[in-house]
Amino acid sequence: MIFELIKIVLFPGLMFLSLFGVVAEFIDRKLYAKFQNRVGPPWFQPVADFIKLLGKEDIIPEDAEPVMFKTLPVVAITAAVTASLYIPIWSNKALFSFEGDVIVVVYLLTIPTLTFFLGGWNSNSLYSMIGSVRTLTQLFAFEVPLFMGILAPALLANTWSLSGISAYYGTHPWLVLVNLLAFGVAIVAVQGKLEKVPFDIPEAETEIVAGAFTEYSGRLLALFRMAIDIEMVVASSLLAAVFLPFGLQFGPVVGFLLYIIKVLLLVCVMALLRTVFARLRLDQMVRFCWRYLAPAALLQICIVIIVKGIVLQ
Repeated sequence: MIFELIKIVLFPGLMFLSLFGVVAEFIDRKLYAKFQNRVGPPWFQPVADFIKLLGKEDIIPEDAEPVMFKTLPVVAITAAVTASLYIPIWSNKALFSFEGDVIVVVYLLTIPTLTFFLGGWNSNSLYSMIGSVRTLTQLFAFEVPLFMGILAPALLANTWSLSGISAYYGTHPWLVLVNLLAFGVAIVAVQGKLEKVPFDIPEAETEIVAGAFTEYSGRLLALFRMAIDIEMVVASSLLAAVFLPFGLQFGPVVGFLLYIIKVLLLVCVMALLRTVFARLRLDQMVRFCWRYLAPAALLQICIVIIVKGIVLQ
């Protein structure tokens, strides 16, 4: 029991994800700046920002429900950390694994976005409510393509377990090429889930201040920012486990080092996408997801069915 608690709290749980999230945020911000010919922040900037927020006062809007207002950031962090426990990190076996955990992970990664919506809506502020509505609308746009993108590799591997998917493609690495289209769909959908450019319309600071977080400050805002960093690491870990399950058979040390490299590589790709594309309007984002992403994911599922039924028969 104590050993399991250590895993959840220290490694690979909350503390590890928080530290890794800070590193991922720095790399994301630094690369984003370099791609724009800017200097970018120093290595300690994410930690300094977090400490600064911890020192500020928590201001709760008069019309907000205090308990929900304070609880939502904790719920967001808890959901993201819990999702990480079902994702293979240093081997083909996750800390906790069962048949169907891929659905649980996708569901848990939806909860932080729902807390953003509830936090903004509960603030009873005009800017916060507009940002929260945009967050929820965007959620309905990218969630289906993301699930379909993860579904295709699961169908080919004939398992609904992330550990099973990782083990299958670890022994059949050439089949990863079949899922390249799904990989592209998934990484774009994750970009939308994290509300990064070009899908940052819920927090368009030039239009609605800070979106759903407009009324949040101090420690509560720091926790929400931490939840976003952890979600970025966990979502990248999910993509690495499903689409890049290489090297996990070489032992825990090599597997863990490769895991770090793969996650940071995906963070770099998302930073590049932030640089290349301009912000989309909400209607453009919804149209893009349903007109292009969802059909591409459906095409990938059809390709997988054909490969599984004919090539691997």
